[in-house]
Amino acid sequence: MEKLKKRVKEHSGEGSFFLNTLKGSLIALCISLIGILIFAFIIRFISIPDSAISPINQVIKGVSILVGCFIGLKKSKEMGFISGLVIGIFYTIIAFITFSILDGKFVFSKTILNDLLFGGIIGAICGIIAVNFIGKKKA
Repeated sequence: MEKLKKRVKEHSGEGSFFLNTLKGSLIALCISLIGILIFAFIIRFISIPDSAISPINQVIKGVSILVGCFIGLKKSKEMGFISGLVIGIFYTIIAFITFSILDGKFVFSKTILNDLLFGGIIGAICGIIAVNFIGKKKA
């Protein structure tokens, strides 16, 4: 019983896996909303070619996931790959739902699968970077 109490006490400071990934995903969503809003404002006044919009949106998603991983995994010392993967995929799902609600329609296509794949890969890479960067910074 004492060992169990000790382990719970050790891990209580790190937060739970679910809360860390939820926090990272929601922060990524907020960053993404702000980024898209700023980008829409820029498009309003500056002529940007249609071919540049999709890559810029992907950069906004990638940066959002990176920031979400760094903040969500701030207290984690391990499992960066899995945590980042979950943050990226969960972010993609809630971003799809949020932007579909704002657009007024849900359209399922190959793009959603590509976004899930992109979000998962970027999340996994950013999770590894975040956990290792934070781990070295504390040392």
